[in-house]
Amino acid sequence: MKFAYTIVYVADVAASLAFFEVAFALPTRFLHESGSYGELETGATALAFVDHATARDSMGGDYIAAGASKLPLGMEIGLVTDDVAAAFERAVKAGAQALTPPLTKPWGQTVAYVRCPDGTLVELCTAMA
Repeated sequence: MKFAYTIVYVADVAASLAFFEVAFALPTRFLHESGSYGELETGATALAFVDHATARDSMGGDYIAAGASKLPLGMEIGLVTDDVAAAFERAVKAGAQALTPPLTKPWGQTVAYVRCPDGTLVELCTAMA
């Protein structure tokens, strides 16, 4: 097995791609002409977005949409950075909801949490040493 991608189900793929570009400096790699699917430039493992209609059709059922949930879902996207404080500030300025400001954990890693306008929970963190 090889981890290939994560797809986030969202209401507006183009808006989520644009937010991630402004908030986290991850440029759009691809947006399908239908607007229903897109990917960010994240290296070998893709971070992608698909609209709810396409996701429900592909999955053959329904799910809890992150944007419709009052609380973040029980999963996160982790983004590694050398400067968590600056990344946190940039994300909040771009429209993310600040959840947990940068904190240094007992094991030495600095982490912060934000929630994107589409409901996605993102951890901003330094690399594990």
